[in-house]
Amino acid sequence: MPHPTGEEAYRLPRFARQALRARFRWEIPEFFNLSVDTVERWARRTPEREALVEPGGRTLTYGALADLAARLSAVFAARGIGKGDVVGVLVPPSVEAALAHLSLYRLGAIVLPLSPVFGEAALRYRLEHSGAKALIVGRRSLDVHETLFRTAGVDAWPADRLPAWAEEARPANPAATRADDPALLVYTSGTTGPPKGALLPHRVLLGHLPGFYLYSNFPQFPARYWSPAEWAWVGGLLDVLFPAWFYGFTVIAYRAPKFDPEAAFRLLETYAVTHTFLFPTALKMMRASGYRPKRLALQSVHAGGEPLDPELQAWSAETFGLPINEFYGQTEANLLIGHCHPVDPLRPGSMGLAYPGHEVVLLDESGAPVSPGTVGEIALRLPDPVAFLGYWKNDAATAEKTAGGFLRTGDLAVRDEEGYFWFRGRKDDIINAAGYRLGPHDIESALLRHPAVAMAAAIGVPDPVRGERVAAYVQLVSGAKPTEALASALKALVRNAVGHHAVPGEIRFVEALPLTPTGKLMRHVLRAEARARAAEAGEAPPFGGGPSDPNGGEKAEDRA
Repeated sequence: MPHPTGEEAYRLPRFARQALRARFRWEIPEFFNLSVDTVERWARRTPEREALVEPGGRTLTYGALADLAARLSAVFAARGIGKGDVVGVLVPPSVEAALAHLSLYRLGAIVLPLSPVFGEAALRYRLEHSGAKALIVGRRSLDVHETLFRTAGVDAWPADRLPAWAEEARPANPAATRADDPALLVYTSGTTGPPKGALLPHRVLLGHLPGFYLYSNFPQFPARYWSPAEWAWVGGLLDVLFPAWFYGFTVIAYRAPKFDPEAAFRLLETYAVTHTFLFPTALKMMRASGYRPKRLALQSVHAGGEPLDPELQAWSAETFGLPINEFYGQTEANLLIGHCHPVDPLRPGSMGLAYPGHEVVLLDESGAPVSPGTVGEIALRLPDPVAFLGYWKNDAATAEKTAGGFLRTGDLAVRDEEGYFWFRGRKDDIINAAGYRLGPHDIESALLRHPAVAMAAAIGVPDPVRGERVAAYVQLVSGAKPTEALASALKALVRNAVGHHAVPGEIRFVEALPLTPTGKLMRHVLRAEARARAAEAGEAPPFGGGPSDPNGGEKAEDRA
């Protein structure tokens, strides 16, 4: 079986972005496997190097991890799992989760990653729609959903048995998977309809590497990666776990059921983590905790999912000793844009520059490119190794997503003259107020400048005259009191920072904002509440209507 060149082809020189983009070339081999060409490659070269560490638990070297995965793949093969079969993995970050993924990729099977936070409807839909042949599941989830798994017609295998099964088996040879063969089936959605399964090939890892290498600030061995992001989504799997293993680094496998900011700080200190991916909500909670770390080994901090306000960047520089490299992507095409502060000037509030190898453009509604300074939809020119293969059993949605030779993200941005992208919101998050198209981020960033504000969300609510008006939902820090004076002060912040046209017509103080399992704001929940109130009051909907989907286009995993 031909073997790819290895990580050397993706160790980028320490050049600024423009120079990197000019000289970068993809190296996509005919055959590639997410297990063989990551963990097993390093097991042959440096078998004693640490691959996976469980805090307070087990540590596995590359040699041990590769051996167990090879043995476990034989067990799965004997149980009828083969190339192209879909197998669910419902296991928190752990040795067992790692073994499940590695052994299934070796067989050429397709992994369906699932989250323990999913409810029964979300689990049933994914298992039944994907046609999953089996499910590897943690004990807690098995106890809660045993009846569901049985009625869904899927064999449920307890994850805690995997190490013992592996020890008793003989290693099996891996399947020869081509780079374009499917490897992952991750459910997400657009603006309408039920969740869609985004099918990702083995080569998708290679498509992530330029972004990973840059937001990691050109990492070198030894390096230790940790993130609270689940391995149920591409953020945990393809922003952290598998890229780190591709380069032979160590991954800390831990995710608490509920994010604890002080515990996160202590983990970073105790395990000398050098690189961490922290979603924006985690960063805000860590800032609000007041904890001051004493000994950090961090060489990079990266974040994605929501734009960061400049104040959070300033806090990061003070607390972590370095700024945050923001990045952008989505399940169907991840890590397209981002920062690398050692070689490219940081533009606080921007998404960064396009990563090498990706041609990212902004398109208008007709599909034509827009000029700098004009809002357009972020699109990726195809083909591109980071792009998905298509939606599972949904050719029509695939064709719509990739029409005209571009993968359309549904996200709006502006690009400046220097090539930096500035997020303006989802197409359905845009607020249309009296002819102004307002992105929620600028309004929310202004609100977050007030020391009493912990989190904020801005949405458009129906207005009989303006079409929509801005409404702001504000969650206060502990001890702060909602008052009319505070509401006035917050409106003044928006007026000063964004303009009078963006001042919220109302500010609603709430105990907590609705968040997804990955910490993203669920603005669709707030929009649905606002529309319901407007309907009761007999107010007209916004001009132009907007999507009929009450979920407002959030990803399916965010709705589960």
